[in-house]
Amino acid sequence: MSTLEIIILAILQGLTEFLPISSSAHLILPSQLLGWQDQGQAFDVAVHVGTLFAVMLYFRKEVGSMIIAWIGTIGFGPSKHSGSFDGKLAWWILLASIPLGLVGLLAADFIEEHLRSALVIAATTLIFGFLLGFADIKAKENNSLESIGFKGAMLIGLAQAIALIPGTSRSGITMTIGLILGLSRDNAARFSFLLSIPAIIMTGGYLAMKLITSTEAVNWMTMGLGSLLAFISAYACIHYFLILLDKLGMMPFVIYRLILGVGLLWFIMA
Repeated sequence: MSTLEIIILAILQGLTEFLPISSSAHLILPSQLLGWQDQGQAFDVAVHVGTLFAVMLYFRKEVGSMIIAWIGTIGFGPSKHSGSFDGKLAWWILLASIPLGLVGLLAADFIEEHLRSALVIAATTLIFGFLLGFADIKAKENNSLESIGFKGAMLIGLAQAIALIPGTSRSGITMTIGLILGLSRDNAARFSFLLSIPAIIMTGGYLAMKLITSTEAVNWMTMGLGSLLAFISAYACIHYFLILLDKLGMMPFVIYRLILGVGLLWFIMA
């Protein structure tokens, strides 16, 4: 890859990992539409590491509190945290991540072979864009994270597994279900971001295992630059997204998805 391609793809990964517009679609499309060389597994691992550090650093207080409380729930550490909502939330996030892991293990090869086309991306971009818009328009409640309960958390986790289909958007579909369940926009986004931590770890770990068993050469300079740029763009994205969310809502992203989906269909059929 050229330096320009590295910069564009790393920034795209950082921005789209947390915006409700699908990171996988934006990484697949340049190779399909512009004829760019596939970025390879090493680069995919690097940008996932960058986005993981970004979300963990941004939510470091919440993550730290959840880890301490979770340790208390299994009989270690300070017992005063064991009954807190942080411990419960940690369990919800861990258990809600299981569907993604299972579907990923069972269907990863099928998705890789059959669902990475521009047509699939166009369809999922439009379908789940409409759903996000519907959820945002209908969202009138302003509930806390605790209000969704374990069943609600698992429902969001099940929806997250659907996002393995390129174009769906992991953050988009989890925020959509969060809004439908009555969460405020801010809480729907925060739960989605916290749920992304095990999701990115699982995805990055899977790609790392594939890289270890492959014969692909590793360019450490490319990996380092990709990881750094993904980290910076992801951190900035989370920060400004949460600031602007209450003012703008989801509609700018819905409109973007609809324009992108229609544009892709036009390109395919032209």
